[in-house]
Amino acid sequence: MNSDLATSALAAAREAAEAAAEIIRHYWHQGVAVELKDDATPVTVADREAEQAIRKILQAALPQASIYGEEFGLDGARGGLMWLVDPLDGTKSFVRRTPFFSTQIALMDGDELVLGVSSAPIYGETMWASRGGGAWLDGERVQTASTDKMAEASLSIGNVKTLTTDTRWDTLGALIRDSNRIRGYGDFCHYHLLARGSLDLVIESDVNILDIAALAVIVREAGGVFTDLDGAPLTLETRSVLAGTPAIHAQALPRLRLQNG
Repeated sequence: MNSDLATSALAAAREAAEAAAEIIRHYWHQGVAVELKDDATPVTVADREAEQAIRKILQAALPQASIYGEEFGLDGARGGLMWLVDPLDGTKSFVRRTPFFSTQIALMDGDELVLGVSSAPIYGETMWASRGGGAWLDGERVQTASTDKMAEASLSIGNVKTLTTDTRWDTLGALIRDSNRIRGYGDFCHYHLLARGSLDLVIESDVNILDIAALAVIVREAGGVFTDLDGAPLTLETRSVLAGTPAIHAQALPRLRLQNG
């Protein structure tokens, strides 16, 4: 992807995120009925209308790209340029009136994630990044912390239900004991905090690529490392996350691998 195309694609993603934010704010104040999808997760008119608004903008800006969205699936073929869209990641939080939900928009070029926008309209911040262009929080460039000792590290865990059933659960406990403090910010929030230097490691065992693709670009462009729990690069099938400052990620990874091996 050339630089001009990357610049226009990032501008479109930011525009699309803001269009979704307007819809989400409207329904946040008005209230919505909640339905259950086949997998028993909630969905609302806010999710659907936000994704429709996003798709309209992205398709106009980059018609050669396919779009894979949480609510309306894949439009186009896998491979090449493909948008990854979760219009309202954190619907459970949205319907329970907590502000920990966001719009996630990322672009893949082949197997590589090249840009991402993470917009949290009620929480009150937007982050974005593109390959080689740094990570930005509401127009200010950010970077991860320089933390290099586990005893000084702040950890955050999100959805770790699956992790509780495998041998790495004890490893997580040991990491928590060895760290400075443990928090559970979850969703977009702990990745934003990691990218701007307020956390040092994020661990999750139950995610979808649509939840984390944009956040991965942001964390990497801020200077962090973002893999799955086994250290593998992200793919459309990724289900777990180990993200952190380079030094803390490097210390945590072999410990998790040891118990998983």
